[in-house]
Amino acid sequence: MIELNIPCYKKINIDNIIFDYNGTLAVDGRLIDGIKERLIEISKYVKPYIITADTFGTVRENFKDIDVEIKIISKENGSMDKFNLVKELGFERTIAVGNGNNDELMLRESVIGVGILGEEGLSSKALLASDIIIKDVKDIFDMITNKKRMIATLRK
Repeated sequence: MIELNIPCYKKINIDNIIFDYNGTLAVDGRLIDGIKERLIEISKYVKPYIITADTFGTVRENFKDIDVEIKIISKENGSMDKFNLVKELGFERTIAVGNGNNDELMLRESVIGVGILGEEGLSSKALLASDIIIKDVKDIFDMITNKKRMIATLRK
């Protein structure tokens, strides 16, 4: 668990982090270098979840040797599937990370929504639903292990 006391914003306890897969942890179905190691590191603090329609069919193979929870969602109703996972885990205890239109609800409703402007871009809906925008997915891992970065970004 991560405890954050963000001045003039809120005090929160984070147990989970949900990552969209394509556009966030992977590009064109290929895992971004260094992601596995970073997931292992943050799992000391929070439970990582990867949620995807698995367009390229690579997610299970890419994470077969590490302890992450993988949720395969429908291509037709992905937005609600992602929202429902955040709801199940607890809106107030879950960070969500994504970049697409189907990430909008999970970003908006999670305690901290993180939009990533990566190689696949960032939809305007995801942008407006996010509390934090990052340029590289590795930035969120650094914010988890050095929580003062997140506090500095969110305090008022």
